[in-house]
Amino acid sequence: MDFDLPGDDHPDRKAVRDWLTEHPQPSGRQLAEAGYVAPHWPAPWGQDADPIQQLVIDDELKRAGVSRPMNPIGIGWAGPTILHAGTQEQKDRYLMPLLAGEEVWCQLFSEPQAGSDLANLGTRAVRDGDEYVINGQKIWTSLAQFSAYGILIARTDPDQPKQQGVSYFICPMDAPGIEIRPIIEMTGGHTFNEVFLTDVRIPAENLVGEENRGWSLAKVTLGNERVSLSSGGALWGMGPTAEDLLDVVRAHGGADDPLLRQRLAQLHIESQLLRLIRLRTVTAAIKGEPPGPEASIRKIMADEHGQHVFELAKDLAGTAGVRDDVGPYGGDPAMWGHGFLFAPALTIGGGTGVVQRNIIGERVLGLPHDVDVEQGLSWAEARRR
Repeated sequence: MDFDLPGDDHPDRKAVRDWLTEHPQPSGRQLAEAGYVAPHWPAPWGQDADPIQQLVIDDELKRAGVSRPMNPIGIGWAGPTILHAGTQEQKDRYLMPLLAGEEVWCQLFSEPQAGSDLANLGTRAVRDGDEYVINGQKIWTSLAQFSAYGILIARTDPDQPKQQGVSYFICPMDAPGIEIRPIIEMTGGHTFNEVFLTDVRIPAENLVGEENRGWSLAKVTLGNERVSLSSGGALWGMGPTAEDLLDVVRAHGGADDPLLRQRLAQLHIESQLLRLIRLRTVTAAIKGEPPGPEASIRKIMADEHGQHVFELAKDLAGTAGVRDDVGPYGGDPAMWGHGFLFAPALTIGGGTGVVQRNIIGERVLGLPHDVDVEQGLSWAEARRR
Protein backbone atom coordinates (compact mmCIF):
# COMPACT_ATOMS: atom_id res chain seq x y z
CA MET A 1 0.00 0.00 0.00
CA ASP A 2 1.25 3.49 -0.86
CA PHE A 3 1.13 5.76 2.16
CA ASP A 4 2.52 8.85 0.38
CA LEU A 5 0.19 11.82 -0.07
CA PRO A 6 -0.94 12.90 -3.57
CA GLY A 7 1.32 15.29 -5.46
CA ASP A 8 0.92 19.04 -5.93
CA ASP A 9 -1.21 18.63 -9.06
CA HIS A 10 -3.87 16.50 -7.35
CA PRO A 11 -7.41 17.95 -7.73
CA ASP A 12 -8.09 17.73 -3.98
CA ARG A 13 -5.08 19.94 -3.32
CA LYS A 14 -6.20 22.40 -5.99
CA ALA A 15 -9.69 22.62 -4.46
CA VAL A 16 -8.28 23.50 -1.04
CA ARG A 17 -5.81 25.99 -2.47
CA ASP A 18 -8.50 27.70 -4.53
CA TRP A 19 -10.65 28.03 -1.40
CA LEU A 20 -7.71 29.43 0.57
CA THR A 21 -7.08 31.97 -2.19
CA GLU A 22 -10.63 33.23 -1.66
CA HIS A 23 -10.30 32.96 2.15
CA PRO A 24 -6.64 33.76 2.95
CA GLN A 25 -7.36 34.29 6.65
CA PRO A 26 -10.48 32.20 7.26
CA SER A 27 -12.49 32.49 10.46
CA GLY A 28 -13.50 29.45 12.45
CA ARG A 29 -17.04 29.78 11.11
CA GLN A 30 -15.80 29.87 7.49
CA LEU A 31 -13.65 26.77 8.05
CA ALA A 32 -16.58 24.97 9.68
CA GLU A 33 -19.06 25.85 6.93
CA ALA A 34 -16.54 24.72 4.28
CA GLY A 35 -16.29 21.36 6.02
CA TYR A 36 -12.58 21.77 6.74
CA VAL A 37 -12.70 21.42 10.53
CA ALA A 38 -13.85 17.78 10.55
CA PRO A 39 -13.66 16.79 6.85
CA HIS A 40 -14.63 13.16 7.47
CA TRP A 41 -17.99 14.16 9.00
CA PRO A 42 -21.03 14.05 6.73
CA ALA A 43 -22.35 17.22 5.08
CA PRO A 44 -23.23 19.88 6.04
CA TRP A 45 -20.71 19.64 8.88
CA GLY A 46 -17.96 17.93 6.91
CA GLN A 47 -17.13 16.75 3.41
CA ASP A 48 -17.52 12.98 3.75
CA ALA A 49 -13.78 12.96 3.07
CA ASP A 50 -11.91 9.70 2.64
CA PRO A 51 -8.59 9.25 4.50
CA ILE A 52 -6.46 10.64 1.68
CA GLN A 53 -8.69 13.68 1.22
CA GLN A 54 -8.59 14.38 4.94
CA LEU A 55 -4.80 14.18 5.05
CA VAL A 56 -4.52 16.42 1.97
CA ILE A 57 -6.76 19.02 3.63
CA ASP A 58 -4.65 18.83 6.80
CA ASP A 59 -1.48 19.23 4.74
CA GLU A 60 -2.74 22.22 2.76
CA LEU A 61 -4.07 24.04 5.83
CA LYS A 62 -0.74 23.51 7.57
CA ARG A 63 1.16 24.73 4.52
CA ALA A 64 -0.96 27.89 4.43
CA GLY A 65 -0.44 28.50 8.14
CA VAL A 66 -4.18 28.15 8.83
CA SER A 67 -5.18 26.73 12.20
CA ARG A 68 -8.49 25.09 12.95
CA PRO A 69 -10.54 26.36 15.92
CA MET A 70 -9.32 25.16 19.31
CA ASN A 71 -12.14 23.15 20.84
CA PRO A 72 -10.61 19.72 21.43
CA ILE A 73 -13.33 18.21 23.61
CA GLY A 74 -16.15 19.65 21.52
CA ILE A 75 -14.73 18.65 18.13
CA GLY A 76 -13.01 15.45 19.19
CA TRP A 77 -15.45 13.93 21.70
CA ALA A 78 -18.79 15.69 22.13
CA GLY A 79 -19.41 16.35 18.45
CA PRO A 80 -18.92 12.75 17.26
CA THR A 81 -21.24 11.47 20.01
CA ILE A 82 -23.99 13.97 19.15
CA LEU A 83 -23.49 13.10 15.49
CA HIS A 84 -23.84 9.42 16.38
CA ALA A 85 -26.91 9.55 18.66
CA GLY A 86 -28.24 13.10 18.93
CA THR A 87 -31.58 14.28 17.62
CA GLN A 88 -31.71 16.40 14.48
CA GLU A 89 -32.51 19.40 16.67
CA GLN A 90 -29.41 18.75 18.78
CA LYS A 91 -27.23 18.42 15.69
CA ASP A 92 -28.60 21.63 14.20
CA ARG A 93 -28.19 23.55 17.45
CA TYR A 94 -24.76 22.42 18.63
CA LEU A 95 -22.56 21.04 15.86
CA MET A 96 -21.78 24.11 13.75
CA PRO A 97 -20.97 26.46 16.68
CA LEU A 98 -18.91 23.64 18.17
CA LEU A 99 -16.90 23.18 14.96
CA ALA A 100 -16.44 26.93 14.58
CA GLY A 101 -14.98 27.17 18.08
CA GLU A 102 -17.71 29.60 19.08
CA GLU A 103 -18.83 27.41 21.99
CA VAL A 104 -16.14 25.56 23.93
CA TRP A 105 -17.04 22.21 25.51
CA CYS A 106 -15.81 20.18 28.46
CA GLN A 107 -16.37 16.61 29.65
CA LEU A 108 -18.12 15.86 32.95
CA PHE A 109 -17.32 12.15 33.34
CA SER A 110 -14.68 11.38 36.00
CA GLU A 111 -15.52 11.53 39.70
CA PRO A 112 -13.38 11.27 42.85
CA GLN A 113 -14.51 7.65 43.35
CA ALA A 114 -15.00 6.85 39.66
CA GLY A 115 -11.92 7.64 37.62
CA SER A 116 -10.67 4.57 35.81
CA ASP A 117 -13.78 2.72 37.05
CA LEU A 118 -16.07 5.24 35.39
CA ALA A 119 -19.18 3.06 35.64
CA ASN A 120 -18.98 3.47 39.43
CA LEU A 121 -20.15 7.08 39.12
CA GLY A 122 -22.44 8.49 41.79
CA THR A 123 -23.79 11.70 40.23
CA ARG A 124 -27.60 11.45 40.15
CA ALA A 125 -30.11 12.78 37.64
CA VAL A 126 -33.76 12.71 38.75
CA ARG A 127 -36.58 13.48 36.30
CA ASP A 128 -38.84 16.34 37.40
CA GLY A 129 -41.40 17.13 34.71
CA ASP A 130 -39.59 18.53 31.67
CA GLU A 131 -36.28 18.75 33.51
CA TYR A 132 -33.66 16.59 35.18
CA VAL A 133 -32.26 17.65 38.56
CA ILE A 134 -28.54 16.86 38.81
CA ASN A 135 -26.52 16.44 42.01
CA GLY A 136 -22.93 15.26 42.23
CA GLN A 137 -19.26 16.07 41.76
CA LYS A 138 -16.93 15.75 38.79
CA ILE A 139 -13.15 16.05 38.72
CA TRP A 140 -10.29 16.47 36.23
CA THR A 141 -12.60 18.49 34.00
CA SER A 142 -10.41 20.16 31.37
CA LEU A 143 -11.44 23.62 30.15
CA ALA A 144 -14.50 23.84 32.41
CA GLN A 145 -13.61 27.46 33.23
CA PHE A 146 -13.97 28.41 29.54
CA SER A 147 -16.80 26.13 28.47
CA ALA A 148 -20.32 26.94 27.36
CA TYR A 149 -21.42 23.28 27.51
CA GLY A 150 -20.32 19.98 28.96
CA ILE A 151 -21.11 16.38 28.12
CA LEU A 152 -22.36 14.85 31.35
CA ILE A 153 -23.12 11.31 32.41
CA ALA A 154 -25.26 10.72 35.50
CA ARG A 155 -27.11 7.83 37.06
CA THR A 156 -30.83 7.93 36.35
CA ASP A 157 -31.71 4.49 37.77
CA PRO A 158 -29.65 3.47 40.82
CA ASP A 159 -31.36 0.07 41.00
CA GLN A 160 -29.82 -1.18 37.75
CA PRO A 161 -26.30 -2.66 37.45
CA LYS A 162 -23.61 0.00 37.41
CA GLN A 163 -23.09 -0.05 33.64
CA GLN A 164 -26.81 0.41 33.14
CA GLY A 165 -29.15 3.06 34.42
CA VAL A 166 -26.74 5.79 33.23
CA SER A 167 -27.86 8.65 30.97
CA TYR A 168 -25.96 11.10 28.79
CA PHE A 169 -26.73 14.84 28.85
CA ILE A 170 -25.70 18.15 27.33
CA CYS A 171 -25.09 20.41 30.34
CA PRO A 172 -25.05 24.24 30.06
CA MET A 173 -22.05 25.29 32.15
CA ASP A 174 -23.72 28.55 33.22
CA ALA A 175 -26.68 26.74 34.82
CA PRO A 176 -27.46 27.76 38.41
CA GLY A 177 -25.94 25.34 40.92
CA ILE A 178 -22.67 24.70 39.02
CA GLU A 179 -19.47 25.59 40.88
CA ILE A 180 -16.05 25.30 39.19
CA ARG A 181 -12.90 25.08 41.31
CA PRO A 182 -9.43 25.12 39.70
CA ILE A 183 -6.82 22.38 40.10
CA ILE A 184 -3.34 23.91 39.75
CA GLU A 185 -0.71 21.61 38.20
CA MET A 186 2.99 21.41 39.04
CA THR A 187 3.56 23.21 35.73
CA GLY A 188 1.87 26.21 37.33
CA GLY A 189 -0.92 25.93 34.76
CA HIS A 190 -4.65 25.52 35.26
CA THR A 191 -5.97 22.93 32.83
CA PHE A 192 -8.13 20.81 35.15
CA ASN A 193 -11.02 21.60 37.47
CA GLU A 194 -13.41 20.18 40.02
CA VAL A 195 -17.05 20.76 39.16
CA PHE A 196 -19.80 20.61 41.80
CA LEU A 197 -23.43 20.26 40.71
CA THR A 198 -26.08 21.14 43.28
CA ASP A 199 -29.73 20.90 42.20
CA VAL A 200 -28.72 21.77 38.64
CA ARG A 201 -31.73 21.70 36.31
CA ILE A 202 -31.19 20.49 32.74
CA PRO A 203 -34.02 20.45 30.16
CA ALA A 204 -35.16 16.96 29.20
CA GLU A 205 -34.46 17.89 25.56
CA ASN A 206 -30.75 17.86 26.50
CA LEU A 207 -30.83 14.09 26.99
CA VAL A 208 -28.74 12.44 24.26
CA GLY A 209 -30.07 9.05 23.20
CA GLU A 210 -32.37 7.07 25.46
CA GLU A 211 -32.70 7.39 29.21
CA ASN A 212 -30.68 4.71 31.05
CA ARG A 213 -28.79 3.85 27.85
CA GLY A 214 -26.03 6.41 28.18
CA TRP A 215 -23.21 3.99 28.97
CA SER A 216 -22.95 2.89 25.35
CA LEU A 217 -22.68 6.56 24.33
CA ALA A 218 -20.04 7.16 26.99
CA LYS A 219 -18.00 4.39 25.37
CA VAL A 220 -18.36 6.12 21.99
CA THR A 221 -17.10 9.33 23.58
CA LEU A 222 -14.22 7.55 25.33
CA GLY A 223 -13.24 5.87 22.07
CA ASN A 224 -13.16 9.23 20.32
CA GLU A 225 -11.33 10.71 23.32
CA ARG A 226 -8.59 8.12 23.00
CA VAL A 227 -8.27 8.89 19.29
CA SER A 228 -8.21 12.64 19.96
CA LEU A 229 -5.78 12.42 22.86
CA SER A 230 -3.37 10.43 20.74
CA SER A 231 -3.30 12.60 17.63
CA GLY A 232 -0.94 15.33 16.47
CA GLY A 233 1.43 16.73 19.07
CA ALA A 234 3.00 14.68 21.82
CA LEU A 235 0.87 16.31 24.54
CA TRP A 236 -2.54 14.80 23.77
CA GLY A 237 -2.52 16.22 20.27
CA MET A 238 -0.97 19.54 21.32
CA GLY A 239 2.55 20.88 21.62
CA PRO A 240 5.62 19.61 19.79
CA THR A 241 5.89 16.32 17.91
CA ALA A 242 8.74 13.87 17.49
CA GLU A 243 9.42 15.44 14.10
CA ASP A 244 9.71 18.87 15.76
CA LEU A 245 12.41 17.48 18.03
CA LEU A 246 14.17 15.80 15.11
CA ASP A 247 14.11 19.09 13.20
CA VAL A 248 15.80 20.81 16.15
CA VAL A 249 18.51 18.13 16.19
CA ARG A 250 19.05 18.36 12.42
CA ALA A 251 19.31 22.16 12.61
CA HIS A 252 22.18 21.76 15.08
CA GLY A 253 24.19 19.28 13.03
CA GLY A 254 22.68 16.00 14.15
CA ALA A 255 23.84 13.70 16.96
CA ASP A 256 27.16 11.84 17.05
CA ASP A 257 26.50 9.76 20.14
CA PRO A 258 25.30 6.31 18.94
CA LEU A 259 22.87 5.87 21.85
CA LEU A 260 21.25 9.25 21.18
CA ARG A 261 21.04 8.42 17.49
CA GLN A 262 19.28 5.17 18.30
CA ARG A 263 16.78 6.93 20.57
CA LEU A 264 16.10 9.51 17.86
CA ALA A 265 15.57 6.75 15.30
CA GLN A 266 13.18 5.00 17.69
CA LEU A 267 11.15 8.22 18.08
CA HIS A 268 10.82 8.47 14.30
CA ILE A 269 9.69 4.82 14.06
CA GLU A 270 7.09 5.34 16.80
CA SER A 271 5.73 8.48 15.13
CA GLN A 272 5.34 6.67 11.81
CA LEU A 273 3.56 3.73 13.41
CA LEU A 274 1.14 6.13 15.08
CA ARG A 275 0.55 7.89 11.77
CA LEU A 276 -0.37 4.60 10.09
CA ILE A 277 -2.69 3.57 12.93
CA ARG A 278 -4.34 6.97 12.57
CA LEU A 279 -5.24 6.07 8.98
CA ARG A 280 -7.10 3.03 10.32
CA THR A 281 -9.10 5.08 12.84
CA VAL A 282 -9.90 7.73 10.22
CA THR A 283 -11.14 5.00 7.88
CA ALA A 284 -13.41 3.63 10.62
CA ALA A 285 -14.85 7.11 11.22
CA ILE A 286 -15.56 7.57 7.53
CA LYS A 287 -17.41 4.26 7.44
CA GLY A 288 -19.59 5.50 10.28
CA GLU A 289 -18.06 3.04 12.74
CA PRO A 290 -17.25 4.14 16.30
CA PRO A 291 -13.59 3.77 17.32
CA GLY A 292 -12.80 0.22 18.33
CA PRO A 293 -10.09 -1.32 20.51
CA GLU A 294 -7.47 0.14 18.16
CA ALA A 295 -8.19 3.48 19.84
CA SER A 296 -6.86 2.00 23.09
CA ILE A 297 -3.84 0.57 21.27
CA ARG A 298 -3.05 3.95 19.78
CA LYS A 299 -3.55 5.79 23.06
CA ILE A 300 -1.10 3.48 24.88
CA MET A 301 1.49 3.98 22.16
CA ALA A 302 0.92 7.74 21.83
CA ASP A 303 1.10 8.43 25.57
CA GLU A 304 4.34 6.51 26.04
CA HIS A 305 5.69 8.05 22.83
CA GLY A 306 4.97 11.53 24.20
CA GLN A 307 6.93 10.74 27.34
CA HIS A 308 9.81 9.45 25.21
CA VAL A 309 9.82 12.70 23.23
CA PHE A 310 10.15 14.88 26.33
CA GLU A 311 12.58 12.60 28.14
CA LEU A 312 14.90 12.77 25.14
CA ALA A 313 14.39 16.54 24.80
CA LYS A 314 15.47 16.94 28.43
CA ASP A 315 18.52 14.74 27.90
CA LEU A 316 19.49 16.71 24.79
CA ALA A 317 19.39 19.89 26.85
CA GLY A 318 22.27 18.46 28.90
CA THR A 319 22.92 20.03 32.27
CA ALA A 320 20.49 22.81 31.34
CA GLY A 321 17.75 20.16 31.41
CA VAL A 322 17.23 20.76 35.13
CA ARG A 323 16.19 24.35 34.38
CA ASP A 324 12.69 25.39 33.40
CA ASP A 325 13.79 28.21 31.10
CA VAL A 326 15.85 26.26 28.54
CA GLY A 327 14.85 23.70 25.91
CA PRO A 328 17.02 21.28 23.87
CA TYR A 329 19.85 23.19 22.17
CA GLY A 330 18.47 26.33 23.79
CA GLY A 331 15.01 25.81 22.24
CA ASP A 332 11.76 27.41 23.36
CA PRO A 333 11.38 26.68 27.10
CA ALA A 334 7.64 27.33 26.96
CA MET A 335 7.34 24.39 24.56
CA TRP A 336 9.75 21.92 26.11
CA GLY A 337 9.87 22.81 29.81
CA HIS A 338 6.10 22.73 30.25
CA GLY A 339 5.89 19.56 28.16
CA PHE A 340 8.42 17.69 30.30
CA LEU A 341 6.55 18.54 33.49
CA PHE A 342 3.17 17.65 31.97
CA ALA A 343 4.27 14.40 30.27
CA PRO A 344 3.84 12.11 33.34
CA ALA A 345 0.08 12.82 33.15
CA LEU A 346 -0.17 11.35 29.64
CA THR A 347 -0.40 7.72 30.75
CA ILE A 348 -3.10 8.56 33.33
CA GLY A 349 -5.55 10.98 31.69
CA GLY A 350 -8.28 9.70 29.39
CA GLY A 351 -7.99 6.17 30.78
CA THR A 352 -4.78 4.84 32.32
CA GLY A 353 -2.36 2.66 30.37
CA VAL A 354 -3.30 -0.26 32.63
CA VAL A 355 -7.00 0.14 31.82
CA GLN A 356 -6.23 0.36 28.09
CA ARG A 357 -4.20 -2.85 28.27
CA ASN A 358 -7.12 -4.59 29.97
CA ILE A 359 -9.40 -3.46 27.12
CA ILE A 360 -6.96 -4.83 24.55
CA GLY A 361 -6.53 -8.09 26.43
CA GLU A 362 -10.27 -8.69 26.68
CA ARG A 363 -11.58 -7.27 23.39
CA VAL A 364 -8.70 -7.98 21.03
CA LEU A 365 -6.90 -11.00 22.48
CA GLY A 366 -10.02 -12.61 23.94
CA LEU A 367 -8.51 -13.06 27.40
CA PRO A 368 -10.88 -13.63 30.35
CA HIS A 369 -12.13 -10.71 32.42
CA ASP A 370 -10.45 -9.96 35.73
CA VAL A 371 -11.03 -12.70 38.28
CA ASP A 372 -13.18 -11.83 41.28
CA VAL A 373 -10.54 -12.27 43.99
CA GLU A 374 -13.20 -12.14 46.70
CA GLN A 375 -14.49 -15.45 45.39
CA GLY A 376 -10.98 -16.90 45.54
CA LEU A 377 -11.14 -18.27 41.99
CA SER A 378 -8.01 -19.38 40.20
CA TRP A 379 -7.59 -18.50 36.51
CA ALA A 380 -8.34 -22.11 35.58
CA GLU A 381 -11.52 -22.13 37.68
CA ALA A 382 -12.63 -18.81 36.23
CA ARG A 383 -12.12 -20.06 32.67
CA ARG A 384 -14.09 -23.25 33.40
CA ARG A 385 -17.02 -21.14 34.63
